[in-house]
Amino acid sequence: MSLRSSGTTCAVRGCTNNRTKLIQWAKRECFEHKPKTKLECSCQRWYSFHRLPIDDETKRIWLKNLNLKQPPKHLFVCSFHFADKKPTQDNPYPTLFLGYEKPPEKRRRPRARHVTTPADEPDVMEVSGEPDPTSQTFHDAQTQWSDPAVEDHTYSKGPTTITCSMTTAPSSERSLSVADVLLKVDADCLLYTGIPLLEFKTLVSCLQRFAPTLSALPAEDQILLTLMKLRQNFVIADLARRFKMSPGQVSKTLKFWIDAIAEHTQDLIPWLPRETITATLPQVFMDNFPNTTCVIDCTESVLQKAKNLDSRTESYSHYYASNTVKYLVATAPSGIVMYISEAYGGKCSDRFITQNSGFLDHLRPGDEVMGDRGFTIRDLLEERKVRLITPAFTRKKCQLTNEQVTRTRRIANVRIHIERAIRRLKVYRILSQTVPINFVPKIDKILRICAALVNLRGEIISRT
Repeated sequence: MSLRSSGTTCAVRGCTNNRTKLIQWAKRECFEHKPKTKLECSCQRWYSFHRLPIDDETKRIWLKNLNLKQPPKHLFVCSFHFADKKPTQDNPYPTLFLGYEKPPEKRRRPRARHVTTPADEPDVMEVSGEPDPTSQTFHDAQTQWSDPAVEDHTYSKGPTTITCSMTTAPSSERSLSVADVLLKVDADCLLYTGIPLLEFKTLVSCLQRFAPTLSALPAEDQILLTLMKLRQNFVIADLARRFKMSPGQVSKTLKFWIDAIAEHTQDLIPWLPRETITATLPQVFMDNFPNTTCVIDCTESVLQKAKNLDSRTESYSHYYASNTVKYLVATAPSGIVMYISEAYGGKCSDRFITQNSGFLDHLRPGDEVMGDRGFTIRDLLEERKVRLITPAFTRKKCQLTNEQVTRTRRIANVRIHIERAIRRLKVYRILSQTVPINFVPKIDKILRICAALVNLRGEIISRT
């Protein structure tokens, strides 16, 4: 999912109109009619937003005119792109300033060919009777030869004369998959996938029926390739050499399995009932905070800098002094990841993410949520009759009282569990290292997959 600002944004390519700019414009003073704000003025609104129609035929023509590779889930178009400033019966479709003149043409890589004169060819052939690989003479299409040592993607074209000795190996050795070679014990499986070997085999058995039928790579190797990308963040070229595929095939495999794994592992991130949370409550919570439902915190992952200046602004984090994606994590006191939000731009506050991510919909009256000082959401929780537990503030005083200091230490003693959960989440280096810009559309699903694998590994806090 792409980065987003705090409000509705026009989906047209290159258009930067959004709800935030419209609100700021409405708060300005109107110098023509002299009211305090333009909300109180009779001036026409700067622009308005129009949602994608529900009608199938109209919806199809809208999407065709917009020409978007990946349309957003909630698509809006501002009035600048309609001939009548809004969808009308005569002009119901967006046709103006759509960010392109014609669909981009597919480019083919130019292929250089060198042709020599016929007088040059007999000299080479008469000397040795065969082509001389060291010769600098080029040949035309009828007599040219290829040097396997300099061909691109030779690792995906099968064995050559250099590896002909491997053809005498037993058939059982030739049929070994990459997973069979790499994953011998739990330590190997933890290194490449982040989960033990038994859990990996179980995951493969549940997902292999969804594997594409046209792929020559076994389903086990395809899933291993995807988890290796998330766990160790190998570059595409490295994965291509390990699995004897082309980089394009690796990219297609990653895109398919990120979608499939995210869809079929969402049950591994459950919101536990209050009875289960109470039954698995660690002793450190039972002593001081026995009614705690979950512990929440926001964390960030560094993002590769985008070329678009608006995307840079939305994702810039002053705390990290770089472009980041920010997301909310909620864990049970026992350490189970119960909720992970979508990715937001690094400039979004903790309050904004908590309010708009859907986390509050999981809370019930009587719950207690433990958070950091940055979560100024007490009013939002009180509306739902939920209690917020946070460390004490000085509130412009000189120092805290003894009771406040003691309570703050007790909160810090149990809040460390959310930090440990985030550390287990960032064992997957796709989140702890710089996230490639081409993985931003998949970042929401990647977050869910990593959280599901953390729960699948089964490392929870003991009750001792």
